[in-house]
Amino acid sequence: MIDSASVPTAAKAKGPVLSPEKLHELILKSLDDDQAQDVVSIPLEGKSNIADHMVVASGRSSRQVASMAQKLAERIKQAGRHARIEGLPSADWVLIDAEDVIVHLFRPEVRSFYNLERMWAFGDAPETASA
Repeated sequence: MIDSASVPTAAKAKGPVLSPEKLHELILKSLDDDQAQDVVSIPLEGKSNIADHMVVASGRSSRQVASMAQKLAERIKQAGRHARIEGLPSADWVLIDAEDVIVHLFRPEVRSFYNLERMWAFGDAPETASA
């Protein structure tokens, strides 16, 4: 008989891990719930090994971008996944690295300047998430 105290913490499962597709769905729903604008999802599977999806969205202000980022990171953590946030202090461009899905949240002016959708689409039309 194995004593549960001797099992390493990493081996103790906390339930099923959210699949990359379910994580992607959770992120799109969260952004929709928080009234993100111009949500675009770019499939990266087979194009890059950094993630399966990239999601790009806008908020109306730095305040909304920061709020969306914090809520999204919390929802991802509640689902049992990890999320790392960068860019929160200024909230002009916030990156959320959720491992299988990378999320970029922008103020509209900053988004149009960097135009990530064009750079990552590789000639394919990005998928626009519809509500």
